[in-house]
Amino acid sequence: SIEMVEAVGKAYLPTFFRQCSQLLKPDGLMLLQSITISEARLASYSKGQDFIQRHIFPGGFLPSLSLLTDQIRGASDMELRDCQDIGLHYARTIQDWHRALHQNRQPLAKCGYDERFMRLWSFYFCYC
Repeated sequence: SIEMVEAVGKAYLPTFFRQCSQLLKPDGLMLLQSITISEARLASYSKGQDFIQRHIFPGGFLPSLSLLTDQIRGASDMELRDCQDIGLHYARTIQDWHRALHQNRQPLAKCGYDERFMRLWSFYFCYC
């Protein structure tokens, strides 16, 4: 599951993990890649809507690592085997996406993507 869990939303995490568990073969493995938020920021983040929730991923929710592990344990028989922080790789990826967006301005404009679209996604890539 690559960045799917953020789109599931907090209320549906138990259903998501229960379904993932049911779809696995016995002794099967699941890879979950997710953007997470720190425990310290989770409470304040959960109270409102930031730029990304409002304009890029409406209804999206960034979980904390402990929230994910608690939900996995509570809704399934799956267990965490390995956890890696790939944040620095993601930062590089965002930079590359930003560069590609600007390098492809002309083709995107021909497809109907206007200046507002370009500014929105450029801001998002810088915001991240």
